[in-house]
Amino acid sequence: MTKKDVIIIGAGASGLMCAIESGKRGRSVLVLDHASKIGRKIHISGGGSCNFTNINTSHKNFISNNLHFCKSALSRFKPRDFIAMLEKHGVEYEEREEGQLFCARSSEDIIRMLENECNDAGVKMMINCKILGVKKIDHFIISTDNGIFECESLVIATGGLAYPQIGASGLGYMMAEQFGLEVTETRPALVPFIFSREDSKIFGELSGISIDASIKCRNVNFRGSVLFTHRGLSGPAILQVSSYWKEGDAIVIDLLPDIDIFRFFVEKQQNKCKIEMHNLLCEFLPARLAKNWCDLNIESKPVNQYNEKELRKIALQVHNWEIRPRSTEDYKTAEVTLGGIDTNELSSKTMESVKVKGLYFTGEVVDVTGQLGGYNLHWAWASGFVAGQYA
Repeated sequence: MTKKDVIIIGAGASGLMCAIESGKRGRSVLVLDHASKIGRKIHISGGGSCNFTNINTSHKNFISNNLHFCKSALSRFKPRDFIAMLEKHGVEYEEREEGQLFCARSSEDIIRMLENECNDAGVKMMINCKILGVKKIDHFIISTDNGIFECESLVIATGGLAYPQIGASGLGYMMAEQFGLEVTETRPALVPFIFSREDSKIFGELSGISIDASIKCRNVNFRGSVLFTHRGLSGPAILQVSSYWKEGDAIVIDLLPDIDIFRFFVEKQQNKCKIEMHNLLCEFLPARLAKNWCDLNIESKPVNQYNEKELRKIALQVHNWEIRPRSTEDYKTAEVTLGGIDTNELSSKTMESVKVKGLYFTGEVVDVTGQLGGYNLHWAWASGFVAGQYA
């Protein structure tokens, strides 16, 4: 039986960060992972460029049943701290829209950086290692297809259910439940919507059209690109709002968030404009969308034939177009998992279980989910960092 001070299950962002910090404290650390390579999700993040953090990170960018839980970790490991690590290793990065930071070259630069940090901290890794069972007597006993291991501190950094195609599973949730910890409801987040059967027939011809719009749902509002697909809606603004959407909810789309379309209509009418409404809207929207929207919502006729009340109603509809998705897509296309280990089960200072001494949970497996834009990876770094100070 191999004995270590700390064993971490999961060689992803939070697990590697925890390993580095724990190793720096002189602890003997072993990281176990079922995959053939470390950092599989880091590798595909940001389209291969890794959106590793966001300079605007705050607790307000996260969803949880306890909105205050993430504050401690975020205050102790900030975007600047991760940037310092990048600069130490000469990893080039760049800022894109809304404070998002990406690798200038490839996500592989970050994986190599983390691997080097682990080596410097004396961390050992075992990949292609399947976990068969975990139990605790005085210490934790981890049975694998590569042998049996014993440790004083066990860190579960297995991630969530998103991206099953690269090996994501519910292992972390199962281990939590085995030790008597509560797990909140989980579902796909940052994920495209699927139209109802009726809406698929109506909007099918719009596949491939992308617009800049504002999306509202459940008192949250996001601005960004909206893409019509053959199945439903996607794009950054849609992914953002999907984390807040629940079955049966409508989403409200402002098609022209920067334009007072009613004033524009009135000006055209005063000039005795005879252009059909769907053609007039083509000045702002793709022609296929303008025609489809008018066919669905109004009687399209020359602008000068509408009265003021009708124009006001049309303008209101343009700024408040309701669509009721049937569902979201599944975990195969979701960026992250919403929900997870109930934060009431963990110390926000250490990420340790309040019921089971020496048992820690970090990253996506915990009920803390970030918005799109580098926040989820930052939560992984921050939660891994704080656990590494104690595990």
